Amino acid sequence: MSQFYQLDFEREIVACERRIDEAKRGVGNAGAEKIDVAALSQERDAMLRDVYGKLTPWQTVRVARHPGRPQTRDYVGFTCRDFLELHGDRRHGDDPAIVTGFARIGRFKCLVVGHQKGKTTEEKLACHFGCAHPEGYRKALAKMKLAEKYGLPIVTLVDTPGAYPGIGAEERGQAQAIAENMLEMSRLRTPIVSVVIGEGGSGGALGIAVADRVAMMRHAWYSVISPEGCAAILWKQANEQTNNEAATALRLSAADNLDLGVVDDVIEEPLGGAHRDPQQAAANLSAWIVKQLEDLTTYELDRLVQARYERFRRIGRFSVEKPIIVTTVHAETPAPAKK
Repeated sequence: MSQFYQLDFEREIVACERRIDEAKRGVGNAGAEKIDVAALSQERDAMLRDVYGKLTPWQTVRVARHPGRPQTRDYVGFTCRDFLELHGDRRHGDDPAIVTGFARIGRFKCLVVGHQKGKTTEEKLACHFGCAHPEGYRKALAKMKLAEKYGLPIVTLVDTPGAYPGIGAEERGQAQAIAENMLEMSRLRTPIVSVVIGEGGSGGALGIAVADRVAMMRHAWYSVISPEGCAAILWKQANEQTNNEAATALRLSAADNLDLGVVDDVIEEPLGGAHRDPQQAAANLSAWIVKQLEDLTTYELDRLVQARYERFRRIGRFSVEKPIIVTTVHAETPAPAKK
């Protein structure tokens, strides 16, 4: 299907998809046209494999931001049964940028917590484009503690460029809310799994991502800062060149995060990204979640919490070998003979 929103590196793919749509509208009179549609579909799939098999880090960021990419509410609709949404932080208000609720995923009753960016302009403004306020993180923590009370596992879906940086958010304790979430999640006595489904930016992502198992969708990104923010700090300007260099330096792709030990697994997306087949992306996500919960629910709780602590202590650990000092011995020059 042709995409209304078009990435520059997808122009030939979108043009091919447009030809497929046009050919399908003319199918019915001759068998030759059916062959053309099949050939065009194969051509498109080949282009998708080529383009998406060698995405640059900056291109990955742009795919993760695709407006057609499934968000938390989409995944809830595809994967959850009996979803009951819970609202409010019992202190200030309800933040639509964080969605919480009880649901069933597979055979498991669980709590779902996730960022929501919004689809329409009105929704995006209400959700602050997925940038949560302190009341969003406090809502998430209050519901997580409720899940712990009832012995239910927690599933979190991360998709945010970062926590909301406004004055009101800072006045209401943005940094403290995120820090408290990280502290409390590290010792919740119930299984927690987390998946970066799109953007995973800075503390805004970590506020709901302290988990026993952490995964990323193949075309998501996860980093301490966005490429634009990094570029603005290092080069004093954010443009196509500096954004690309920053994205590469940050090692923010799923493959890089897996290599660094920040995440435990990478969930494959449909050919051409989750925005091309949200339902298949949801099926892949659901299968991974169920598999992890089947394992984690067998753990004794003390062991579960200890393993979670050790998992995060391992991140960033490295060793430095002592340099080998090579001493070169020079033969002494004999003193000149005395006359």
